[in-house]
Amino acid sequence: MEILKKPILTEKASALTEKLNRFTFKVDHRANKLEIKNAIEKMYGVNIKAINTAVVFGKTKSRNTKAGVVTGNAPKYKKAIVTLNDGETIDFYSNI
Repeated sequence: MEILKKPILTEKASALTEKLNRFTFKVDHRANKLEIKNAIEKMYGVNIKAINTAVVFGKTKSRNTKAGVVTGNAPKYKKAIVTLNDGETIDFYSNI
């Protein structure tokens, strides 16, 4: 099971990073906080102060077709907001 899917790089997540030294990741929905902590510490070599997790439910989507309106949901996912110790940071762009 791959625990870390990808970092979430939105305006809201960037504001959290700048103000509170928090980083946001999309993670596997079966992973718990300890597994997420170990995966991030191993991958980025940082020390984690706290982890908050949330399940984000998919938005309702609809589109018009010849047969009428088709509705459905985007898939749900789990996100982890990780608070690092003071003075530590994660550089997402170093691997490009």
